Amino acid sequence: MMDNQPSKARYVVVMLLFFHTVNTYMDRICISTAKGAMQSDLTGLTDQMMGYAFGIFAIGYALFQIPAGWYSDRAGARHALTVVVVVWSLFTAWTGFVFTAIGLLVVRFLFGAGEAGAYPGATRALYSWLPAKERGLGQGIFHSGARIGAAASLVLMPIVINAIGWRATFVLNAVIGLVWGAVWWFWYRDDPADHPSVNEGELNLIQSGIAQAESNSGPKVPYIQVVTSTNVLLAMFQYAASNITFFISMTWLRPYIVESWGEKYGWCSSIPLLFGAVALWCSGYLVTALHKLGHPVMSRRLPAMVGYSLGAIGLLMTTQTVGSASVWPFIACFSLALFGVEMTLSPSWAFCMDIGGSRSGAVSAAMNMVGNLGAAVSAVAFPYFVSSVTVPFFAESTGTANSFFLFAATMNLLAVFAWLFMNPLRQLKTITASALKLRLALFIGLFVIVLSALLYTKFFFQSDAGTQPEPVAAEVQEAIEP
Repeated sequence: MMDNQPSKARYVVVMLLFFHTVNTYMDRICISTAKGAMQSDLTGLTDQMMGYAFGIFAIGYALFQIPAGWYSDRAGARHALTVVVVVWSLFTAWTGFVFTAIGLLVVRFLFGAGEAGAYPGATRALYSWLPAKERGLGQGIFHSGARIGAAASLVLMPIVINAIGWRATFVLNAVIGLVWGAVWWFWYRDDPADHPSVNEGELNLIQSGIAQAESNSGPKVPYIQVVTSTNVLLAMFQYAASNITFFISMTWLRPYIVESWGEKYGWCSSIPLLFGAVALWCSGYLVTALHKLGHPVMSRRLPAMVGYSLGAIGLLMTTQTVGSASVWPFIACFSLALFGVEMTLSPSWAFCMDIGGSRSGAVSAAMNMVGNLGAAVSAVAFPYFVSSVTVPFFAESTGTANSFFLFAATMNLLAVFAWLFMNPLRQLKTITASALKLRLALFIGLFVIVLSALLYTKFFFQSDAGTQPEPVAAEVQEAIEP
């Protein structure tokens, strides 16, 4: 009887991937906290060149999203994630051995390209090991590692840098990544049936859950048709909408709090991130619970719609805290907003697994690529809205972020409507070759627009008068791309 009880090996996969995403943020945030020490040691590393170093990571990261997702699907998560982690760990270590600003730019571009496969590869692994009913909770736990890793690293990295120096800190982070890669290679298997810790009960649970999800996806169609389908295009849009709000917590939130309420309250900027981590767990549980109750479509749609609604409400409430003598009303309202948008991550990535199937890595990479455009828009638009945009009732005069919060709230409400038309059970029908070519051309055009926008916002737009970000915000731009 005991042999019929499913083993728990799939939970080990989830926890390994949780530490995987913690590791990604440790490596990303390290360069932000080491900025001062690096500028003292590296030739030509001015503030502008440091900004280019942060920005060029985003270019490499976006450029290689889809190729990395495709590679994860073809090679399997065991091989792909091992290669990805080893490659970015080596470039992390290499960062500690550069001596010029140009060398740093080269290394950070390669680091971004190497880390592009981190999330698509993990999504592919979760697809192979989790039945559809457990994907929401698995994604929630996985993504919460980024928020916990970011919060912990902002505290720990400065201590480590002060103790052993910035060069040794990059090497130490690389060693941690290499250790994770070794554990992953020796423990993980692409097929759960090949793993000695998986018993018959767990194997049946995984395989039956995946088979049921595959049966709902209809016939196999070309990848470009999947990624240009209504489902995926809407997924791209709503994910960009969530990043517009989330990015603020990683860039402008602390400077805005310090300017409005004083330096002693700067630490409060970490509070919304903790609410975001809790939201990922809650949303993941809700996604899983609804699917187990027999509501596969609603299990994705409802948590996302509730999350975006809470995000919009929190942002609108935030506009009413301007002029408050206390920082806490603002923190409470923005924490509600971030809690809401973070609720949308589990259903979004689970949705990609549902419609992507064996191509989950590439589909999720496409969503993540466009999502980064939302992050870029957020970084550049925030100071512009503060300095130049007024809105009746919400932002009667410039100098506050109310107009931006209203813009972000509007995007969240549009994302609610987007989810009304997203259906993980919608089957794709075969289209003609000419229609497929047209879709391919349009998709390539979209890809070029995304890269052009990242180049423009990360490099050229920052030099415009009145739009250059505060140093604190610039230092953490590299850390936000998921």
